[in-house]
Amino acid sequence: MKIAVTAETNQGLDSPVAQHFGHAPYFVLAELEQGGVRTSEVVANPFAEAHEPGQIPAFIHQQGAQVMISGGMGGRAIAFFHEAGIETATGAGGTVGEALQAYLAGRLTGAAPCADSVAHGHG
Repeated sequence: MKIAVTAETNQGLDSPVAQHFGHAPYFVLAELEQGGVRTSEVVANPFAEAHEPGQIPAFIHQQGAQVMISGGMGGRAIAFFHEAGIETATGAGGTVGEALQAYLAGRLTGAAPCADSVAHGHG
């Protein structure tokens, strides 16, 4: 299983989780196997400065991720991910590695649109 996590820095599993999905500078793509991280790779978000609705979910889909984890995410992004068959989980904090462990332990499930999503134009 491949999981994408929003990241503030390019430090891989040690990167802080980015709280604003659409403006995350990086994504960490982690390949999981037998309940742990087998490999991880950092990719720059090509749409961090500006994006149209659906561009980032399409990019994550192209990377082969089945799950997207972030601190926060707007309702339209959640809908785009679900349309692409990608599970979403919000409310992540700490490092990317900690967020992955929380997800694997079942402590990080589901996604609710962030309270600021309308103010940020995510409606």
